[in-house]
Amino acid sequence: MGIYLIFGFFMIVSWLVSSQLKRRFEEYSQIPNSAGLNGREIAEKMLRDHGIYDVEVISVEGQLTDHYNPLKKTVNLSPEVYHGRSVAAAAVAAHEVGHAVQHAQAYMWLQMRSQLVPIVNFASQWVQWVLLAGILLVNSFPQLLLAGIVMFATTTLFSFITLPVEFDASRRALAWIDNKGITRGVEHEKAKDALKWAATTYVIAALSSLATLMYYIMIYLGGSRRD
Repeated sequence: MGIYLIFGFFMIVSWLVSSQLKRRFEEYSQIPNSAGLNGREIAEKMLRDHGIYDVEVISVEGQLTDHYNPLKKTVNLSPEVYHGRSVAAAAVAAHEVGHAVQHAQAYMWLQMRSQLVPIVNFASQWVQWVLLAGILLVNSFPQLLLAGIVMFATTTLFSFITLPVEFDASRRALAWIDNKGITRGVEHEKAKDALKWAATTYVIAALSSLATLMYYIMIYLGGSRRD
């Protein structure tokens, strides 16, 4: 019952934050940025300003699907950001380039995150099954649940390492668009607000993962005491 309460609480909070993010993005997508540049132009300019010439800016399908791919070295922007000349498009495009800058400068937290990717991919495929079996067999074979907890802990660690990566990318983005006059005055505050709500989604995900991890640990400790 406890796990359902945890999931339910964080699902509601996540939904509220995601709804607010979507609403803010739609609102700020109606406000033109001072430079009059679209997301692609902003991304390419920021890359050049940081001496990065081996990263391509491309358009990908979907809404809020923007991301940086370190393996292919591509800044992937959704159509609304790629073609948009709004405050929201400027903020998102610059944020994704912020990740490219982190990659080029060997930013410590990004490197740690990248090293965890294969481990997390493996753990994500099996962790739910191992945890389920571990809970069912906690009294007779608690080591199985412990293995599941270790696997889940890697995904939780990944969530928390993601936080400084995201906050730093936003910091780089906001500093650059302000310095270059891409957004000014009230525009800049709105760009900052858009990235703040985007970052909040990662905070909620990390806290949700931590709360779930603690729940599994309590089940394990309870089973161990009964033994």
